[in-house]
Amino acid sequence: MTESAKERLSTAASCVRCGREIEGGFVFTSPKGPIRKCLRCALRHRPMLRRSFWTCLVVGTILTLINQGTLLLSGQFPPELLWKVPLTYSVPFMVATWGALSNTAVRRAR
Repeated sequence: MTESAKERLSTAASCVRCGREIEGGFVFTSPKGPIRKCLRCALRHRPMLRRSFWTCLVVGTILTLINQGTLLLSGQFPPELLWKVPLTYSVPFMVATWGALSNTAVRRAR
């Protein structure tokens, strides 16, 4: 990280997207350097959401095939699949998003 980027992060006290004053926040990399966002704006950070989506698509499909593959391949579609399959996809999405946010979180100075 360059000195100007470090200086910008240390002096930044507001979210670059909404302008809300924040303590800590989440730091993402961009072509212009690191940017700091509040939680609300960090949850809408498109590159992170895109990675989380592709993770949930791959991992969710594998888990669905492992857990429900015999039912799906036999042509049986019991009603409980209406909640099991979406839940199977949502868990990897939430885990990937949580991991990305926890890796970009800036701790408050104590």
